[in-house]
Amino acid sequence: MGKVYVFDHPLIQHKTAMIRDKNTGTKDFRQLVSEIAMLMTYESTRDLALEDATIETPICETTVKVLKGLDVAIVPILRAGLGMVDGILQIIPNAKVGHVGLYRDPDTHEPHEYYCKMPDDIDKRKIFVTDPMLATGGSAVAAINFIKERGGKDITFMCLIAAPEGIEVLQKAHPDVDIFIAAKDECLNEHAYIVPGLGDAGDRIFGTK
Repeated sequence: MGKVYVFDHPLIQHKTAMIRDKNTGTKDFRQLVSEIAMLMTYESTRDLALEDATIETPICETTVKVLKGLDVAIVPILRAGLGMVDGILQIIPNAKVGHVGLYRDPDTHEPHEYYCKMPDDIDKRKIFVTDPMLATGGSAVAAINFIKERGGKDITFMCLIAAPEGIEVLQKAHPDVDIFIAAKDECLNEHAYIVPGLGDAGDRIFGTK
């Protein structure tokens, strides 16, 4: 079973509190989402494999630890997941970026694909799927289904706010996927919004309604 990691870092908690505030404007919200994603990436890459390499410092030759030839892909779930990409690229600038486009039926809340584009070598990459909100879990499950259908194997899901219902659904559908969360909330309301949540992340990132 994949692990579920809820961050307790003071900076992540503080910045998450700020994005919850309804008075936080679009510019600040967008910047904060990027900063939280960057901080989360630091912790979620803790288990990346290392190998020895020999280099020369200005003083002498020495053996150091470097990443073991690992290629990374970031796959945001459109559109809100885009808000987390720049923060991750600050830490892993050589990562390739795929995209999964989903829309949620307003009546059934079921996700439907309208776009999916992956790097050609997605099967060889460590994949970070991003979406600020894990509510019902339907979009996350569907997106990871599409990625696996295209060869993706080593997948981590990263979100800012998660409901217990969404975590359970994602774990059941994809028990091999680790889940990294900035904050775990109480529940979903009758409209499938996370409570207390932060509203619609996509609208707040892009300034739409």
